[in-house]
Amino acid sequence: MPNGYIHPEQRLTQSEGTREKAQDEAESARNEAEHCRRLAEEARVIRDQHREALETLREGRERLRDAGETARVAGEEARIAAETARHAAIQAVHASVASLHTALEHMKVVEEMRRILRDVRDINKLDSN
Repeated sequence: MPNGYIHPEQRLTQSEGTREKAQDEAESARNEAEHCRRLAEEARVIRDQHREALETLREGRERLRDAGETARVAGEEARIAAETARHAAIQAVHASVASLHTALEHMKVVEEMRRILRDVRDINKLDSN
């Protein structure tokens, strides 16, 4: 046999071996592809779960932000109410001061009238004597 010559039966055997090897490699590649597909699907499921968890967190933050805004508005309204009450209290104190001042003036007038009446009585006593 000359160099490089392969007998047809031997060539057939090599060809069948090559075919079997190719089929085994193809099967292995299909298995690997299926494995990769399953991993990708699992990764998508996990990604979706993370996305849902992030959305839940975002909604929770939004609710907290809304609650904070509600509390801020309520605090502002309470501050305004307290300021209004403070002004009302100041006005009440001023009204009390004015009322007391008026009462004092009336008391002075009454005292002056009593003094005048005493003086008149004393003069009448002197005139009768």
